[in-house]
Amino acid sequence: MTRTEAIADLAIDDAAQPGQSRSARALVQAVRWRSGLSQAEFARAFAIPLEQLAALELGQVRPDAAFTAYLRVIDHAPDVVREALERAGH
Repeated sequence: MTRTEAIADLAIDDAAQPGQSRSARALVQAVRWRSGLSQAEFARAFAIPLEQLAALELGQVRPDAAFTAYLRVIDHAPDVVREALERAGH
C-alpha cells in the first residue's frame, strides 16, 4: 500500500478501541466476506451499485457515514435488510 492509499484509507470506526478500529476498506471487505456473497451478489442483494462496491473494496473511495451505518446494519441483520428492500420493491 502506498502512502497515498494509506492516507485515503483512514480508520472510520470511531467507537472502537484504538487497536480495534478498522479502515474503510477493511470494513467493506469484512462485511461482504461474512455474508458469503460475491461482489456482484452482495451488490444486487443490498441494492448497492457494483462499481461503488468495487471502488470501496479497493480503497479508491471512502464510504460516507450513512453507508457505513448501512454496512453495520447489513452485517448485524442481513435478512432484515433484504426483507425491507423486497418490501420497498428493490
